[in-house]
Amino acid sequence: MSAPASDHGHAEPTSFTFTPENLELAKRIIAKYPQGKQASACMPLLDVAQRQNGGWLPRVAMDAVADLLGMPRIRVYEVATFYTMYNKNPVGRHHIQVCTTTPCWLRGSDDIVHTCKKKLGIEVGETTADGQFTLGEVECSGACVNAPVVQIGDDYYEDVAPEHMERILDALARGETPKPGSQTGRQSSEPVGGPTTLKAFTTAQADANTAQADD
Repeated sequence: MSAPASDHGHAEPTSFTFTPENLELAKRIIAKYPQGKQASACMPLLDVAQRQNGGWLPRVAMDAVADLLGMPRIRVYEVATFYTMYNKNPVGRHHIQVCTTTPCWLRGSDDIVHTCKKKLGIEVGETTADGQFTLGEVECSGACVNAPVVQIGDDYYEDVAPEHMERILDALARGETPKPGSQTGRQSSEPVGGPTTLKAFTTAQADANTAQADD
């Protein structure tokens, strides 16, 4: 789609201030915690700051969270650098996060990563030159039974095959929002081919009722 653009050497902003709307949201989040435990709001406030800043957290945004919560700034840095959900470098409009932990790997996540690389013309950790796509690998996305799983923004795409991934990327490039969830059409986490346990139980119960009626 486009040539890769490096994420390195970007200019860090020199200031960050919550918008009035996000400041009100932050206050509502803080109010959920007991007096003296405001530091517990660190993670959701980092998320608010990241969303406001186009999907990544510069140091000044972490500082704003720390100051709002009355926390030492180093403690906020520790949280932000520990969790991969926080991006310390700019990301594209569509952040493609492919889970490559064992269950997804066994179900073909390497093929999904390869498809993204080929389709987008970038490597893992890079962003397309137009700023539309960033490709990343993540550890367990928590939807192992529906592997392989790809998270894009707040949406999860499950049971993803290479042809599904190509269609998803094409739709995003056109400005569309592909339907999240299972790409094979299965409901929730039911077995491939549909549920069987309740069907077997229902059949057995019906047979038992028939036998009782015959007696």
